[in-house]
Amino acid sequence: MPQDSRFTARVIAAVRRIPPGRVSTYGDVARAAGRPRAWRAVGNIMRGCTAPGVPCHRVVAAAGGLGGYGGSPGMKRALLQAEGVKVPGTRIRDFRERRWPDARPARSGRGKPAR
Repeated sequence: MPQDSRFTARVIAAVRRIPPGRVSTYGDVARAAGRPRAWRAVGNIMRGCTAPGVPCHRVVAAAGGLGGYGGSPGMKRALLQAEGVKVPGTRIRDFRERRWPDARPARSGRGKPAR
């Protein structure tokens, strides 16, 4: 299997793990697929993804923007809202809380990031 096909398969597998009502960024998916700097490649894979059972609509831009979705951001918004994600305009409300895997730093008992 060529390298690009293996990467595509890893991307699809990572996207399938995103739970309903949660979102991941293109960079999160690239990291999960083993190529942390390949966020643009993830975007290209998501753009052409038509495989049933792959929740491509759960992959969003780094700052919580919708990003593209096969040319229909309205459809992406509707799919996310059906899962309980609030999307006023083109940004996800409570993005940090909805992001999966949780990208917030772990906290120690004294309010400082854990090491």
